[in-house]
Amino acid sequence: MNKIAFLLAFLTLTACKQTQQVASSETKPEPFTMVFASCNDQDREQPLWKPIINTQPDVFIWGGDNVYSDTDDMEKMAADYDKVWANTGYQELVKNTPIIGTWDDHDYGKNDAGKEWHKKEEAQQVFLDFLQLPKNDPRRKREGVYHAQTFTTDAGSVKVILLDTRYFRGPLKENPNPENNYERYIPWEEGRGGSILGAEQWKWLARQLQDDTPNFTVIVSSIQFLSNQHGFEKWANHPSEVKKMYKTLQNTKANNILILSGDRHHAEVSVNKTAGLDAPLVDFTSSGLTHTWPGTPMDINPYRIGEGTKQLNFGVLYFDFAQERVTFEIRGKNNELLEQYTQQY
Repeated sequence: MNKIAFLLAFLTLTACKQTQQVASSETKPEPFTMVFASCNDQDREQPLWKPIINTQPDVFIWGGDNVYSDTDDMEKMAADYDKVWANTGYQELVKNTPIIGTWDDHDYGKNDAGKEWHKKEEAQQVFLDFLQLPKNDPRRKREGVYHAQTFTTDAGSVKVILLDTRYFRGPLKENPNPENNYERYIPWEEGRGGSILGAEQWKWLARQLQDDTPNFTVIVSSIQFLSNQHGFEKWANHPSEVKKMYKTLQNTKANNILILSGDRHHAEVSVNKTAGLDAPLVDFTSSGLTHTWPGTPMDINPYRIGEGTKQLNFGVLYFDFAQERVTFEIRGKNNELLEQYTQQY
């Protein structure tokens, strides 16, 4: 099956936006294929690169925890990224596919760290090196790795908004009486706990969401937005930020918004049908390129559609511009289809 061929028409580097033109000779364009994944331990076997390549993605998105490098030694962190690059499967993917992404905590440098992390500036440069970004890229000279990029085909376009949920995030509220290790954090009281995105990134996000040209808008958050019952990191730990996000999304001009997330060492599709948007809000979680925790129960999640999975996984999205719908697939080893959900917009 022939896929849309990527041709780089122009590259505009700004602090807000990058656009990539995708031309096609197809008389009937096929769906735009997006693959994303997270939680990639560089010291473990990496069996999913071949299945990912077999989906023939038009773009691959790193969703965070792209390496496990909990260190303030930047030479070690760079060496950990080099281990990913040493994998021939990843090399083949990069050769044929645009790669974009954000980070989470373990590639930021410390488990569950936020704005207090003293090596965040240095870690940012190492991460941008991993993405092979030029020295004049705007992300080299500003705080945070947030970024937006639009992919355009003959049939339509998809805008990807990559959030940075680390660089500006306020403190987490520890559970004073946890019954087990699964109840690590609890939500702050309304108005407390600081920000997740920080003032400048919030302003930037609001501007990005006024773009009504792309057919679909994908927001990438390293931590889950909809799932709100587990005791680990999540947007729900900062209730004021959740309200702000809903308000921002409801005031948007952007078309057909959806969210991608990682972090949780399992995969699932969460859907909020009462988000106040033109269509239900989907939060598609894929986590576990190299490892999951199969001996632990799935999180309680009132928004989950289907059962989810704790098998090794990556996420695939097929954007059908003509029908205005997205098919979400959780895939695993040997490209096995583990779960599928289609959202009509």
